[in-house]
Amino acid sequence: MSEIPILQNESKLGQKSQPKKVVLFNPVTISIILQTILNVALIILGLVLSIMLGKELYSALILHVLSDQMDFHTFLQEILVFFLYFEFISMIVKYFRDHYHFPLRYFVYIGITAMVRLIIVEHNDAIKTLLYSLVILVLIIGYYIINKTPRERL
Repeated sequence: MSEIPILQNESKLGQKSQPKKVVLFNPVTISIILQTILNVALIILGLVLSIMLGKELYSALILHVLSDQMDFHTFLQEILVFFLYFEFISMIVKYFRDHYHFPLRYFVYIGITAMVRLIIVEHNDAIKTLLYSLVILVLIIGYYIINKTPRERL
């Protein structure tokens, strides 16, 4: 680390004190800079996700509800994409409310929703559907374990 010696004023007895060294690349300063970059990036991501959420809502309302053509699978897929955007935005909000901490359960929610969407979209292959269902089961078991584990050990 780069250090710059700084001379302090003479003490009361007329003696010069030892030069004090200031660290230029202080780990605390670096963490504050990186935390600020992360916060700005998450704010931008939250704004972009909010716009995409609005587009999905508009698409669902205008194209499917008000039109005569209504494909159930496409509509269900768009609803699940809407919930994925919603969960990501909720996770970003929770991050700022919990003093810069992402709760693990939000990632599990997003994973379960994404896997349900994948099952709805790609349900032609029975083996893949079974594997996706097993992934959902593992995520639910993981969520159960997270909630049963005492918070002090985490």
